[in-house]
Amino acid sequence: MTSKKDYSTAILERKKAVNRLVADEVVVTTGDSSSAVSMNPTTMDKLELFHGDTIRIKGKKRRETVCHVLADETCEEPKIRINRVVRSNLRIRLGDIVSVHVCSDIKFGKRVHVLPIDDTIERVTGDLFVPYVKPYFHEAYRPVRKGDHFIARGGMRSVEFKVIETDPPEYCVVAPDTEIFCEGEPISREDEDRLDEVGYDDVGGVRKQLAQIRELMELPIRHPQLFKAIGVKPPKGILLYGPPGSGKTLLARAVANETGSFFHCINGPEIMSKMAGESESNLRKAFEEAEKNAPAIIFIDEIDSIAPKRDKTNGEVEKRIVSQLLTLMDGMKSRANVIVLGATNRPNSIDPALRRFGRFDREIEIGVPDEVGRLEVLRIQTKNMKLSDDVDLERVARDTHGYVGADLGALSTEAALQCIREKMDMIDFEDESIDAEILNSMAVTNQHFTTALETSNPSALRETVVEVPNVSCEDIGGLENVKRELIETVQYPVEHPEKFEKFGMSPSRGVLFYGPPGCGKTLLAKMIANECQANFISIKGPELLTMWFGESEANVREIFDKARQSAPCVLFFDELDSIATKRGNSVGDAGGAADRVLNQLLTEMDGMSAKKTVFIIGATNRPDIIDPALLRPGRLDQLIYIPLPDELSRRQIFKSCLRKSPVSKDVDLSTLAKFTRGFSGADITEICQRACKYAIRENIEKDIERERRRKDNQMEVDVDDEVSQIEAAHFEESMKYARRSVSDKDIRKYQAFAQTLQQSRGFGNDLEST
Repeated sequence: MTSKKDYSTAILERKKAVNRLVADEVVVTTGDSSSAVSMNPTTMDKLELFHGDTIRIKGKKRRETVCHVLADETCEEPKIRINRVVRSNLRIRLGDIVSVHVCSDIKFGKRVHVLPIDDTIERVTGDLFVPYVKPYFHEAYRPVRKGDHFIARGGMRSVEFKVIETDPPEYCVVAPDTEIFCEGEPISREDEDRLDEVGYDDVGGVRKQLAQIRELMELPIRHPQLFKAIGVKPPKGILLYGPPGSGKTLLARAVANETGSFFHCINGPEIMSKMAGESESNLRKAFEEAEKNAPAIIFIDEIDSIAPKRDKTNGEVEKRIVSQLLTLMDGMKSRANVIVLGATNRPNSIDPALRRFGRFDREIEIGVPDEVGRLEVLRIQTKNMKLSDDVDLERVARDTHGYVGADLGALSTEAALQCIREKMDMIDFEDESIDAEILNSMAVTNQHFTTALETSNPSALRETVVEVPNVSCEDIGGLENVKRELIETVQYPVEHPEKFEKFGMSPSRGVLFYGPPGCGKTLLAKMIANECQANFISIKGPELLTMWFGESEANVREIFDKARQSAPCVLFFDELDSIATKRGNSVGDAGGAADRVLNQLLTEMDGMSAKKTVFIIGATNRPDIIDPALLRPGRLDQLIYIPLPDELSRRQIFKSCLRKSPVSKDVDLSTLAKFTRGFSGADITEICQRACKYAIRENIEKDIERERRRKDNQMEVDVDDEVSQIEAAHFEESMKYARRSVSDKDIRKYQAFAQTLQQSRGFGNDLEST
């Protein structure tokens, strides 16, 4: 039988084991959580804690703090989510072990004295209590401990405070009746780390990549014995690649700060020297310094500038630097705790010898963030901004397709500048400081973000116009079968990829629209990009062709690279026949440039990664001259004939064109549809525009007549005489000039081509004979 003493010891040991938790990353939230931590409800049950309880957390160097505990099912069971501010107070980093204790003896505070840190209130004057301290403690009952730091946000910036004294002593909970003092000289910062250093909390939209980097870098640096025990060598290098502004450098600095490693940054061109051998010497010194200060991270930014392909460069210095870098990475001791991190936006221009196992072991793409990633970045960028209640960051994230982190930062800055411009009359340029009350009165509204969106554009795709079109299904009359098939082909793979995975089938790669001109091929492509909220890159075929040898193919490669970066993306080739004619017919065509462009197009379509949702839509009114290799399944799978509209479709086109116009009740759209047999959608649009023009002309003439009579002191024209609608007479006049743009001969040619393709589609066989 177990003795009472042994039983008590066992209970104590179990309690200690449960109390020791791993510090995990805090989830980015819109609010401030520097006085709260999160745990899994199961962990809270083991510790006999309830949601909202106050706990005491012990970290390193005899540091401890008090916080509220919140239940969070997304937190893993043995972990506790802690804000960066709290981690700094405890002197811990992510992955460290902390002990958690129930704080049952905490009392409400009578008085609390806080003072700001001097380097966070530079050029801010006036009372700091109302804009910063009062809102921070007014939001919740916040536990505080003497000596802790906290960040209060307001007035477009954040100010760091330190708790100087509490009554009762050591720690207490600040209640509404607690007296809070903020009087005294700002205190200077001690030797502890600054809380505004870049951490994992400051990096958004790269959760998957961050997990990979932490696995590859933190484990070898913090726990090298793991690799020794298993008997494998830890990774020596990681290459980060992606468009400019996506967060590669920020990610590297965050890893260095969070791991506490020595961080040596080499900006590519810095090590270059005009003296022979000095560039290689600079590189050797960097590696020697890192090995002395291990564990260390060597970060080489813009690595493509110092390590280009040796067979493509003419300079001897670049070749020697590449060779030196190769030998240094091979010569690093496997357990020297030094990791090389490279960053570039041109990975294919780096020497291939660097991109093998043992040098840059892993290549991680830091791409354009998706909607969830953009929302994370926006919340990080705006955490110090005072946002109005009407700001909808989710809407901003939806409207910023193709934006990288730097673009979203520029967008937030522009929105703040819009707010500042409205308050310019209250700011005195002669005064060196600004009153805190003026800063507190500023708030960024949704209108500021809307204005900023109109003036900003994505930097990674600035050369290529990337847009999400605003053409909806209602804008396209008729073609119901075509719309349905297009939605199933393009929208379903974007919105329901798990269904394709479940049924074991990969989605179609592309669609070819062919048919008479003016039937809505371009509008359909824009409609489907809008419906599935994908980026839309429109390429006019001839603009890819240039006079320089090989540059046309490079343009095709670049377009596909841009599309993959901004996936999910719809790539629309208008007038495809101009760059995809049958091969062998390009005699005298600048050395067969069209053939080479087509070959490049075919290989790019075949080489598209399955993970990247890039969909190709081609449009042509000359399908007979397009190369057959482009039309096979696996490239442009679906061949969709866009016929001339039938009577019902023509009526719907009239309704779509006139849905925003004031049309008189005596206008019979059915009759108009009946009289426009053989007209394309573009022809019908012209009829509507001409009728609208006649109505505007008549309206202006009536205005001139009224003005003339008023000047002659005659009776004014009645309001009823004013033309305020498009009348039937305007359509009758417009129909006199109506013309068909597609002849019967052209229609027969398209019908013959559709039958040649043996398209077994309902709308493909049911062609209107005109």
